[in-house]
This record gives sequence, structure tokens and C-alpha cells, in this order.
Amino acid sequence: MTKNNSSRFIPLIIAISIILGILIGSFYANHFTGNRLNIINTSSNKLNDLLHIIDDQYVDKVNIADLVEKAMPKILGELDPHSTYTSAKDVENEMQNLKGSFSGIGIVFTLFKDTARVIRVIEGGPSEEVGLQPGDRIVKVDGKSFVGKFLTDDYAKSHLKGPKDSKVVITVKRRGSKDLINYTISRGDIPVKSVDTAYMYDENTGYIRIKTFSDTTYPELLVALAKLHYEGFKNLIIDLRGNRGGYMAPAVRMANEFLPKNRLIVYTQGRRSPRSEYTSDGRGSYQTIPLVVLVDEVSASSSEIFTAAIQDNDRGIIIGRRTFGKGLVQEPIQFPDGSMLRLTIARYYSPSGRCLQKPYVKGNDYDYQMDLLKRAEHGEYFSQDSIHQDGKRYKTRIGRIVYGGGGVTPDFFIPADTIGTTSYFQDALYKGLLAQFAFIYVDNNRDKLGEAEDWKALSQYLDKQKLPEKFASFAAENGLKRRNLMLRKSYSLFKNFIIAYIINDFYGEEQNIMYTNLDDPCMLKAKEVFEKGEAFPKKPQQAGNTDKTSKAAKQTPKQK
Repeated sequence: MTKNNSSRFIPLIIAISIILGILIGSFYANHFTGNRLNIINTSSNKLNDLLHIIDDQYVDKVNIADLVEKAMPKILGELDPHSTYTSAKDVENEMQNLKGSFSGIGIVFTLFKDTARVIRVIEGGPSEEVGLQPGDRIVKVDGKSFVGKFLTDDYAKSHLKGPKDSKVVITVKRRGSKDLINYTISRGDIPVKSVDTAYMYDENTGYIRIKTFSDTTYPELLVALAKLHYEGFKNLIIDLRGNRGGYMAPAVRMANEFLPKNRLIVYTQGRRSPRSEYTSDGRGSYQTIPLVVLVDEVSASSSEIFTAAIQDNDRGIIIGRRTFGKGLVQEPIQFPDGSMLRLTIARYYSPSGRCLQKPYVKGNDYDYQMDLLKRAEHGEYFSQDSIHQDGKRYKTRIGRIVYGGGGVTPDFFIPADTIGTTSYFQDALYKGLLAQFAFIYVDNNRDKLGEAEDWKALSQYLDKQKLPEKFASFAAENGLKRRNLMLRKSYSLFKNFIIAYIINDFYGEEQNIMYTNLDDPCMLKAKEVFEKGEAFPKKPQQAGNTDKTSKAAKQTPKQK
């Protein structure tokens, strides 16, 4: 595993390139029926004829298998943005998050100065069992050097992962020890949690963050809900920001927990796929709890299925920014060599009948992938007035207006925060210097940091340590010129980011999220919604009463 960087403080303008990098990759299939399509393969197939002719007559020797591998994505690219082909070597990595586990040694590491450094040892994992410690530098794997320019993230993962119960010898350099230390580790199952954070945000409000929709998402959700129930939650926030989707089934089962009986959750339909409806069975345990769902422009696929089901059934309030807009259903089809085709076979529709798929032009993947950047250029992330609702109008159960053809528009819009952003901060972030500084700071101060009772006490201690100034000196030593004016302008951003990284490295991602949620605008809005009793949408007033209501509103002084 590699380090999961904190993103809550990243202003959207900074994050755009990261978002695009994420989105250029294919989205995971969000609908798995177990059926397999028949592959047409006849002697008269022109593609097969073409390959035979090339193999037989082309001037140079051609690797036909390699040619096919390169042609597959190009053919699918002429269909839609989400029909994809994955080579056999990449299938396992892509499926890892959806399976909910992988086989490895159980560490979180980062690459710094051509060396893999252990950030955290996963509790109960194989590495903890043998005694590997945070801060250890991995210098050899199975007797071969693990230090140098050749060391990439993929290279490191491929050598640390392996079949369950297989053994690997890890040689580490530890601070304070003259000699290298060898550990023989038996690889084991390492969980990949999709529900990675669940805690009480305040005395009444539970918070759950879901990173993806995998095989284990629904049972993980039930465990999280049981924990919050025991702790006495009366309101619930489900955070789907940054969640790109996954399997459809967990999203349907999640929605079922919150909806009364016989409510439509989603339906799918395609040319060869008859309409298939998914409805609630009335057995959900949380049908009446006040609910808020947080989303952003990266929330897609299964995230949108759940969000739209809640919105269209008027079951809760959606807060954030317009979601990605993926409304296509893929069927995974595995080839004998292990490679996989994910073919779009249907569209999914929300309970109101809207398809959330945003527009695309067949064969023009570039414009589709640039959509998020275009939204930023049009100001959509910073002003609700910049959101253009061009899709067909639909109505929720109580008559609220919603739109199809471009994701889910939240009930309350929260703009992206760009206050304090400077080119100096952007450079520090893009070059990974903030994360590197945090790791070194933790590594050099483990005993002192360990004196804090919890992450709250640690954040209070770190707040007094003048971390931005220390970082600026570190950055200058590593090629980023110190810019004092920009440092002052971005001071709070630098401080908050560094503290978040340190908490993440020292305690873990859940504690990091707790810290970043403290002044998160979406969280503060959710709290306001609960306090005002607005978590259940109200039926729109009749047109005849609108004028009277408007006049009354104008005559009532604003409360401050």
C-alpha cells in the first residue's frame, strides 16, 4: 500500500490535475449480473481476416498478440467513454479495491530519496507480527537491492505483494541501529477498507466516509452503523466525496437501509437488457434518521445511484457540488488469458426516471475527460449560478424539480475554497514536498509526538510549532526557492496541510479525516441542516401561495 494523501484542504484549482489523472483511468464496473456475452468470432470476420493478412504478408514480422492488445482499447473508444479493455497484468490491481483485500506484508510506505520508508504498520498484519516498525527503511527484498532510481511505486508494490502464505525476506535500516535487520515475512490477506472512517462528529451526529463500493462495502457499513448506534447518534452524514463508484449492488443495499418499503431505488435498461427494477424491502434499520449525503465532482457511478435514490425519494439532503455524471452500466467479460472487457450494456435511471449520464460524443474521449476542467473554467466550482441545467426536468416524490443528463445537483451548493492559494503552495504540493516534510518530521520526533494523548492534543501541539517556517527551509534545501510573501499569504494552508499529513502518518487516515472535518464547509453546513431540522425535504409550495410567501419573507428581518 502507498500513502493516502489528505485532500480535504486542497482547493479545487490545485486538485484539477489530480482529478483528471484519476478520471482518465477507467471507472470500475458498477453492475455485475453474472451473465456473459457471447463473443462473435467467425471466419468471415473482417478484423480476423485483417490480422491474418498482416501476419502472413506484412513486410516485417509483427507481434499479432501485441497488435490486438493495442487495438482493443481503440475499438472500444469508438463506443462510449466507459467501455474499456484491461490487460491481464492490470486486472488484478484494478480488482483489488473491489474485492476488499489483497495479499501482502501489511505496511503503508512512501518513496523518498530512492528508498521505501515505512509510514505505518497495519495492525494485525504480517509485518506487525514479526516486528517491522514505522520509520524503517527497506534496503533489500529477498537479498536484492531495493534502493535506487529504478524504485518506483509499481515496482515496490509488485515485490512486496505476492500469493498468500508466500515468504519474503525484508532487510531494513532502522534509526539507532548500526546493523541491518532481516525479517522473514509470510504474506497474508490485507483488508482494503471501503468504509474507512466512522465516528461521532458531535454528540448527536455520526459520520461515515465511503471511499469505493466493493464486495465488502455493505457489511462494513453495517458495522459502522452499529458502532454509531451504540454511541447514540441521532443524525447521520454519509460522505461520498471522491468516491468514483464500483459495484452497483452495495449502493442498492445501502439505499435500502434508509428507505421505506416499496420505494424504487434504481432501474437499468438497455437494447438487449430488459428493464430491471430495484426496490426497497422495508427491512432497513435506519428509515427515519435525519440524513445528509456529501458529494463532489468526482462522486460517480454507484455514488450517484445512492445519492439520486435519496434525493428522488426525498429521504435526505444532498450537500456539495454537482456529481460527475456517469449513468452507464458495464458488464465485465473475462477472456481466457485473464484480460477483461467491460462493455456498456445498459443505462441506469434514478427513481424519478432521470439518467444521470452526462453528454459524450462517440470516439471523442478527450473532451469527455476534460469536462471537469471545463467546469472549473466556467466557474461552476465557485458559484452556483454557473451551473447550467440543460437536461430534462423531473420531479421527486413530493414534487421538487431535479434534472437529468449531467450528474446529481446538490440541494445545498458549497463552493470550492481557494483562499490563500499561491503558486508557491501549489509547487510545494505538486512536488510532494509537504508529504516528505511531514514524514521526516514524524520520523525525527516520534517520542515527542507520542506524548500527545490523541490526535486533538497532537494538533494543538503542532499548531504552536511554526511548521510553515520549518517547511520553507526544508523546501529550499530541496530545490524550491523560499518566497516569504507567498508563505505568509498561504500560511494557514501550509500549516493545516502539514498537520493533516503528520496526523495521517502518525495515527492513520481516520484521525486525519477527523482533523480535516473540523472546519470543512460541507460538514458545517450539514450541522446547520440538522440544527434547523431541515434534513427532510419539504414539499414545494403551491404557485398560488408563492407571492404571499415571498412578500412575508421580504418583510421579516434576517437573523444574525
